Amino acid sequence: MLDLNDILVFARVVEAGSFTAAARLLGMPKTTVSRRIAALEREVGMRLIQRTTRSLSMTDAGRLYYEQSSQALRTIEDANLRLAEARAEPSGTIRISAPVGFGDSFLTGAVFDFLGEHPKTRIELCLTDDQLNLVESGIDLAFRTGILPDSTLIARKLGSTHRILCASPDYLARRGVPAMPADLARHHCVIAGQSTASAHWVLDGPHGQETVTVSGRFAANEMQAVIAAAIAGYGVALLPHRIAEAPIGDERLRRVLADYATPAGGLYAVYPSSRHLSPVVKAFIELAAERWSAAGVSDKAGAVSG
Repeated sequence: MLDLNDILVFARVVEAGSFTAAARLLGMPKTTVSRRIAALEREVGMRLIQRTTRSLSMTDAGRLYYEQSSQALRTIEDANLRLAEARAEPSGTIRISAPVGFGDSFLTGAVFDFLGEHPKTRIELCLTDDQLNLVESGIDLAFRTGILPDSTLIARKLGSTHRILCASPDYLARRGVPAMPADLARHHCVIAGQSTASAHWVLDGPHGQETVTVSGRFAANEMQAVIAAAIAGYGVALLPHRIAEAPIGDERLRRVLADYATPAGGLYAVYPSSRHLSPVVKAFIELAAERWSAAGVSDKAGAVSG
């Protein structure tokens, strides 16, 4: 029966180039190395290594056997590494980037839970609506939505997200409640962007997809400012539904046109490509995925119809 230890010794002899060097690498006597190679050759029924007093060389069978067996050994070593990572308590520093609104509404809670569960960890959180170059910025992990154009990143989809229409009770009392998407053209809308000029909102609803042109008195390229303007009564806003949950819950905002929302997009955890994902980053991604799944709320919460 084949002994995996014999195969490991054979691979180390090939890689080291001699029995003596392999013995030193393995921390065993040269005679033991020679005995194990002989046992392996008897088991497979072929000469694998040609020995001379000054050198050794592989036979054709030895080269083929090394190519196949070394791949299997790497697989076993990789499995052992992953098990060791799974057993180890997460430790070290994670630099995380995320949009401002996402950080305020969801991520900071996950961060605090993670730090509480893993006392050997540190987290440096960079909240920005700019999409940073992760490698240049030294970011270990970023959370992003929508299309991911950078093919050098690895992405794990955590779930789906979409935006819903909200306005303050005060605004709706003054301007009325829109009954259909076309009514938004007659309302002030808070624009998530650089300009108060016309914007186009794409909405999925009972009759399929509709595009409406909207405008308003206030625009901002940062989601917290958009939310603040909506709460202050400056118009109808299109807000990420998870971010809108809190102001809807305490009645600072009301949902309008409850049957309409933007097409669903993905929420992704992205990180630079590497052979092995750091155990501490992997642990945080798992926690974030669990929290995002558990944080689901009814899309109908707080809705107002016209």
